[in-house]
Amino acid sequence: MKKLLLFFCLAVFFSGCEKKVTFELQETDPLLVVEATIESGETPLVLLSRSLNFFSEISPELLLNSFVHDADITISNGVTSQKLKEYSYPLSADARLYYYTVDSSLAGDLFRGEMNKEYSLEIKANGKVYQANTTIPSLAKKLDSLWWKPAPFSSDTTKVVLMTKVTDPPGLGNYIRYFTRTGNGPFLPGFTSAFDDQVIDGTTYEIEVEQGVDRNADIDLEEYSFFHRGDTVTVKFCNIDKATFDFWRTMEYSYSSIGNPFSSPTKVLSNIRGGALGYFGGYAVQYKSLIIPK
Repeated sequence: MKKLLLFFCLAVFFSGCEKKVTFELQETDPLLVVEATIESGETPLVLLSRSLNFFSEISPELLLNSFVHDADITISNGVTSQKLKEYSYPLSADARLYYYTVDSSLAGDLFRGEMNKEYSLEIKANGKVYQANTTIPSLAKKLDSLWWKPAPFSSDTTKVVLMTKVTDPPGLGNYIRYFTRTGNGPFLPGFTSAFDDQVIDGTTYEIEVEQGVDRNADIDLEEYSFFHRGDTVTVKFCNIDKATFDFWRTMEYSYSSIGNPFSSPTKVLSNIRGGALGYFGGYAVQYKSLIIPK
């Protein structure tokens, strides 16, 4: 009886201590969002947009209006500089994707990404200047082989897991990011796509390659990683520098923590100077394909 009385008193005490807390969020000016990449053997690609309010109701019109047009963008490999030109690509009858890349009319002055080279980027937009640097490292870490095996603990015989063997060179500091493509579809990054070599430095190891995901779609966390018999799978395996790794490491951790009240806040690490969000990343790319028989 005494225990019940004590419990009742505590419940009354704590309920009386409740206080309604409200936060008034200040409106802030949108920031420039940069997604800039240069891959080995490819020309640079830059997408510019404006950040959206946290509580914005996302719509196609809002996303289309977020693109930043008429920016002055220059990229340099330390010897040659190129001014990028804005293009658009139709996504549907009512939507277009806007991006910046090299001016195809200046074919003689174009350069493509090369391994072991550093690149600088300068963006002038909305009266502000933003700068960044990245490196395309060597292809020091490679996929040795690909194979498949039946999905474990599943009665569905059409599902398989993709496996690879990888050799990590001795010495810390080998960072990678990977993507997968099925058939002629787009390359999609893994749910966790960026990795360092803190644990596997200097070793050869076998690991599952999970299927890449479209983060704009609903993801079934129990099924997303599998491939199926009859699939033709291509893995895009990229060596990246530390700044690119740090961006995607923090970005993907932040993404996976959305909606989790017990997760700690994560600052996404950007290498863009001048107050913008996003990153400028260099990729040394290897492709490897496998046909999974039906």
